[in-house]
Order: sequence, then C-alpha cells, then structure tokens
Amino acid sequence: MMKNIKGKGVTLALLILFSACKKLDLAPVDRFTDLTYWTTSEKAKTVLNTAYSQMFNNNYFFLNEALSDNAYNSRGDNEGVASIAAGIHDPSLSRFNNEWDNHYSGIKTCNVFLENVDKVTSMDAGLRERMKGEIRFIRAFQYFQLYTWFGDVPLFDKDITLDEAKTIGRTPRAQVVEFVLKELDAAAAILPVNTAYANADKGRITKGAALALKARVLLYEGRWQDVVTACEQVMSGTNGTYSLFSSYEGLFLPQNEYNNEVILDLGYVPLLRTYSNFFDYAPISVGARLNNFAPTQELVDSYLMTNGKTINEAGSGYDENNPYVNRDPRLTATVVYHNYQWKKPDGTTQTIYIKPGSDPNQTTKLDEYAPGSVASATGYYLRKYYDPTSASNFQSGLNLILIRYADILLMYAEAKNELGQMTSDVWDRTVRALRARAGFTDAAALTYNATGGQAGLRSIIRNERRTELGMEGLRIFDIRRWRTAETVLNGWAHGAKYGPAAVDNGYIRANQRVFDPAKHYLWPIPREERNLNPNLTQNPGW
Repeated sequence: MMKNIKGKGVTLALLILFSACKKLDLAPVDRFTDLTYWTTSEKAKTVLNTAYSQMFNNNYFFLNEALSDNAYNSRGDNEGVASIAAGIHDPSLSRFNNEWDNHYSGIKTCNVFLENVDKVTSMDAGLRERMKGEIRFIRAFQYFQLYTWFGDVPLFDKDITLDEAKTIGRTPRAQVVEFVLKELDAAAAILPVNTAYANADKGRITKGAALALKARVLLYEGRWQDVVTACEQVMSGTNGTYSLFSSYEGLFLPQNEYNNEVILDLGYVPLLRTYSNFFDYAPISVGARLNNFAPTQELVDSYLMTNGKTINEAGSGYDENNPYVNRDPRLTATVVYHNYQWKKPDGTTQTIYIKPGSDPNQTTKLDEYAPGSVASATGYYLRKYYDPTSASNFQSGLNLILIRYADILLMYAEAKNELGQMTSDVWDRTVRALRARAGFTDAAALTYNATGGQAGLRSIIRNERRTELGMEGLRIFDIRRWRTAETVLNGWAHGAKYGPAAVDNGYIRANQRVFDPAKHYLWPIPREERNLNPNLTQNPGW
C-alpha cells in the first residue's frame, strides 16, 4: 500500500467522517457533512487514503505468528495472543472486540466513499473508476478477515443507520465469501496492472492484487481448481509483472521495496509513519530493551538441511549439538540463534551469544537465555524485517508485505497437488524456484521426487509454506484451514536446548498451548457487540 497514505489527510477524514464512531453503528455525528464534503478529487482521495490506513496494522502482522506454533508472546498479552494461545480467552477479550471494530470501521469508510464519490462531478471519470476499484478491494479485504476469524458475520454494502446496526443479524459465511469473490472480480476488472502506476502511486492496489487476494480466498475454501485459475492469471504476466526477487534476505530490506515480488504491502514512511516492534523483538545487545516475542524451536526445526532432508530423516547430517549448520538459508534470514552473525548498519557483524555461559562478557550477557530474565524466552530472536536504516528504538518505515509472488507459487503448488496434478514442471515452477532463490544448490533438494505420492508431497509443500513465509503472519490461517491446529497447538511450545536435560530432552518448555477443536477454529462474537445487538448469535462452544 502507498507510503503516503498516512498523512494529515487521514486525520482530516477521520475527524469529518468518523468522530465518535464505533462498531456497526458507525454513524457520523455530523451527517450534514455528507452534503458538503464531497466537492473535490482531493477530498475523495483523503477518504480513500483513510480506507487504506484501516486495512491492517503492524502489531497484527507480527503478533499473529504467536497465535500459531511459530512464535511465543512471553510478556504481557499483546493483542490478546497470549490468552488465545493458552486457550484461556473468552468473548470479553479486547482483541476480539478491537478486531470487530477495526474491520467494520474500515467497511464504513468504504461504504461512505462509494455512496458519495459520484457527487464529485469535477473528477476525472477514469480516476473515479480506479478509486472505486481500490475501495471495493479494501471492503472485500475487510470482510475476508472478518469471516476468516468469526465465521458468519453481518454483511451490508451500504452505510447503515444506527437503528439498522442494532437489529442486523449474522450473514451465513458462504454468502459473505461469494460477496468477497464478486467484489474482487469487479475490482480486478477496473484496476490497473502494477506497471501502469506512476512512481508517485507505487503501492496502490492493482489488478494483480485483486487476483492474488482472490486466490487466497479460494485457497482458504479449498476450491482447488479455482485456486489454479486465479494463480495462473497472476503467473501469466498479462495481469501485472511479478517474479521472485533475486535475494530472499534482500526481499525484506528497505532499499528493495516495491520490487516485482511484492503484490500488496502495508505502507510506512520513515520518520513520519513508523513502527517499533523490533525494540522488543531484536537481540538486546543490538539495542532492544527486552524480548516479548520470539520464534519457537518448532519453527526452527521445520527448516530443512541443505540436502533437502528434514532434520529427523536418515542421512540428513543433522547434528543436534551443532544444529544451525547446513540448514536452509531462509533460517538465517528469519531467526537469530546462538552465535548468529548479526549484520550491523555499518557493514560489520556482531556475534549474538544466547547459550547460557557463552558470552565473553559475563557481566552483562545481555542475550543469554535465563528463565525469567528480559532475554528471549525461547533462546531465539527475530531477524526478518529488521531495518538497518531504522531510527532510535528501532523506529522503522519499512513496508510490511501482505501478499507476495512466492505465495502465489505456493498456492499454485498446493492446489495442483490436491488435484493430483503435481508434475516435475509444476514443481520446477514453484518449489524448486523458491528453493533455488533461497540458496539451495544440492540436486536432492531441488529435483522433483514423487516417491511419497500425493500425501508426501502435501507434507513437503505445507512445510515449504512454513519456511518460506515464516514470521509473516500467515501460519495461523494455514493450520486452521488444514485442521491441524488441534494437533500443533496442544502441548508445549519449545525453545532451544538450554533447559533441564531430564525434561523434553533439554528443550525449553516455553509455553503450554491449548486448542479445543470444538470451539477454537472460530473466534467468539465479542460480548460487547452481543450486548448492543441481541440479534448477533454466538459461535458454538462460546
């Protein structure tokens, strides 16, 4: 998304349209402004920019990983992820209410825009249609997030009144899905391809983004042939120019923003619109204040050896006493482990000492694992999305990628395999291409091997998703749609082998997870919402 969408115009639009707005009854206090506000293209753009700003946020982007088996939120209950992971949440949890409010606030912005933009008679007709395409995409994106978490949700495509908000019921999920798909089709028909935008408009929603989000929607529904069709529309080159960026590590660096792998991103602006999550995620010795979010051993174990074998396979060469050698290079681009060579902004490196007793400076030993300390609770820190150009306290203006071309390739591979259509050609275009870009060179890791059949390939592709997209906020949605959350989210989330030798072979017991398949595949409808509107039914088990 555009880097310039979060300026003064956003604040202005919020004051005009959304002051005192909350939940489904998001009615502007000064309704007369609808009659006087819509006079220029710039004012319409301000409302559009507000809709962009409401799509997503950096906390959800990172912390959603701690809802999965990839990460652990060890201090506080940031965005409710600790409560949800531990299975102690209920409908009063603020995360549920905030998620509901945020999405419906964004939907209101979109509905207000669509109902009023035609009043700007001086606007160029082509610009108006493009802006409508952007808004319809954003509205679809908001509904997609809502039903993915909550299932049945109220669906409306107009600016509802206060009275309507108090009586509206939940729309069946399948109906909301079809609405989202139709909206994305309509947006794709209007929006420009990525190469058609001027430099000043880089980051705006494109035709390719609409098709890519459609593919993700279909993926979550298990509509495999439709997934293939949508992915092929992106892969064909006729709906935008997309490809894998040459460097996996470089993909997440600020100098490479807006490269051809990026299909949709969350825009930030250095010094103006920033986030500082790494202040609590990075190693303390490089400037962080403490650690409250860390990768798990389960994520680390998922990275293959360079010969393409899992760490538990015979002949893998894995050495439990030297576990980070000869591993998938994406591990080093994502996770900080003991003796990690941290690249500093000045081009030098700094060794990160995490194993207890290993730091040459035993006076401070800032990053060493110790139960109850401010260091990482798992013995790992986050590297992916570290911004070498960040300001004090890790204030970063680096964009966060919501959809990238690698995901298109992975969706395509998964769908093809589920259809029984995986071939060496499909493999080479997808998994092999991703591994080669990551830095694999061993033929055994790159060559198509169907020995395990469809089930074996399914495991390989699912693991490839985990390692390629690790710490990008998508794992929780994958394990929910695969119905494996009940397996991987029950029991202990572990850290590195710095714990008592007699417990779990020495791997740190970081956090005990609970996932009840009878209720946890859907979030509860927020209690506060149901108190306001008795027509909102509750999900099973809540």
